[in-house]
Amino acid sequence: MGNKLDPRQWRSWAGYAVVLGALLLGGIVGSTAANHDAIPHLAPLKSESARVVPTEAPLPSFNPIVKQVVPAVVSITAERMERTTGRNIPFSFGPFGDLFGNQPDQEPQERRSQGLGSGVIVTPDGYLLTNHHVIEGARNIDIRLDDGRELKAKVVGTDEKTDIAVLKVDAAGLPVVRFGNSDSAQVGDIVLAIGSPLGLRQTVTMGIVGATGRGNLGIERYEDFIQTDAAINPGNSGGALINTRGELIGINTAILSRSGGNQGIGFAVPVNMAHRVMTQILQHGKVVRGYIGVGIQDLTPELAKQFGASGSRGALVRSVEPGSPAEKAGLRQGDLILEVDGHQVEDSRTLSLNVAGKDPGAEVDLKVLRNEKEVQVPLTLGEFPDEQPVAQSRGNDNIPSALQGLSVGNLTPSIAEQLKLKPGTKGVIVSGVAPGSTAEDAGLRRGDVIEEVARHPVTSVAEFQAAIQKTGSGSVLLLVNRGGNPLFIVVEPQEG
Repeated sequence: MGNKLDPRQWRSWAGYAVVLGALLLGGIVGSTAANHDAIPHLAPLKSESARVVPTEAPLPSFNPIVKQVVPAVVSITAERMERTTGRNIPFSFGPFGDLFGNQPDQEPQERRSQGLGSGVIVTPDGYLLTNHHVIEGARNIDIRLDDGRELKAKVVGTDEKTDIAVLKVDAAGLPVVRFGNSDSAQVGDIVLAIGSPLGLRQTVTMGIVGATGRGNLGIERYEDFIQTDAAINPGNSGGALINTRGELIGINTAILSRSGGNQGIGFAVPVNMAHRVMTQILQHGKVVRGYIGVGIQDLTPELAKQFGASGSRGALVRSVEPGSPAEKAGLRQGDLILEVDGHQVEDSRTLSLNVAGKDPGAEVDLKVLRNEKEVQVPLTLGEFPDEQPVAQSRGNDNIPSALQGLSVGNLTPSIAEQLKLKPGTKGVIVSGVAPGSTAEDAGLRRGDVIEEVARHPVTSVAEFQAAIQKTGSGSVLLLVNRGGNPLFIVVEPQEG
C-alpha cells in the first residue's frame, strides 16, 4: 500500500502551487503587456546607476526659502559675570523662566556664565536684530555665521520695553533677510522659525500664525505679539520668524510653557515694531515714544453701564498727570477714549501701542465719550519720560564706581500709582541693576525709588546725576522708598 498524503499536506502543497503559478503568470503578463497603458507596472531596477526619471511635479518644499534666509540668521553667545547669592540660584533664560531649578547652598562668588540665543542680519554692513534679554548684562558678545565665521558684536542700543536689541559687527557684504509687513500676517498663515534652539544652529521649524495682536501676557511693557505653534525653545530667542515668501515678519521672543520647553505656544515681536525700534535707536540713540500723560484702564461691562457706553471698547481715563499733554488738551478723569485719528481703541493696551508708535510733537485727534456725549479732543503728543542709564559700563569715569551698572528713570505719577506709593512721592525709580555690580551687592532692586543721595533730595534723573557727581569716588548713602517703606542703603565703591 503506497504512501498517501495527509489532507493538511495536500492543502499546503496546493497552496504553494497556486502562489508559484501566480508569480509565473504575473511575470509573463507583465512582460507581454509592458507597453499597454491600461496595465501599470514597475520596471525592474537594472543597476544602482540607473537614471531616475523626474516626475512632472516636484515635491512641495520650503528648501528654496530656507536656503535664502538661513545664511542671515546667526547664533549668539553672550558672556556674563554673575554673582551667586549662596542659595536658591535660578538658571533662567529671559522670559523662559527657571529652566533647571535651584542649586544647593554655596558660598557667594562671582562666576562666568554664557547665554545662547539667535540674531538676524538686516543690513549688509553688519546691523543685527535680536532680543534685549539675549544680550542683557553681557560683557562679551560673539556671533557665529552660517558659513562658520565668528565675529565680535557690540551693542548699538536696546529697548527693554519691547525686548529688542540692535547689534553691530565689523563686516561687509553680509547676507540679509528682507523685511516683510507684519501687519499683513493673518491667522492660519504658514510661518517658519529659524534659530539656534538649545545650541542647535540653523534649526528650522514650521507652524502657522495662531493669533495676532496678542498682549497682556506680562512679558514686556509693549506687547503686540504674533503667536505661533512653530516650535520655539530656549536659544531661538532673537531668531527669525518668516513667511512663505522668505520675508521677516517677527523676532522670536518667548514661549508659554510649564516645562521650560516648547508646548506649541510661542511669541514673536512683529517686525514692524522691531524695525521702528531699530530706526529710533540708529537715529536718536534711544527709543523716542509719543506720550499723552494719562492713567488708563480697560472698560468692563459694569463700568460701561456706569459711563453710558454702548459696548466694552475703549480706554477709560482714571487719572491725568499735571502738566501733561492730556491736561493741556483738556482731557478729564472719567473720559472714555474711543478713537485715535479715526482708529478704534479696543482697550488700554491698544491705546498705549498706538500712542507709543507715534513721534513726540505729532498732532492727534481723539474721539472721547464724556458725560455720554462724543466729543473731539485735539492733542499734541509729548515725549514719553523714559528711563535713562546712569552708566553703560564699569569703565565710565564720570560716574562714581559705587553706582556703576545702575539705571534710573523719572518717577511719574502713573508709575507711582502702579507701585502704590503715596501721592506726592518724589524721587527716581531704579529701572535696572547690573548683575555683579556694587549696587546689586548693596541690595538695590528694580522698582526701588531713590529719594535722597547723600542726604540731598532728588526729584529727577538730572538732579540724581548731579548729586552723585558730588559724592566723589567714595561710598554713597541713599534713602530708598521700597513699597512705601523708607530704607537707608550704603553703596560701596568697586574694589580694585
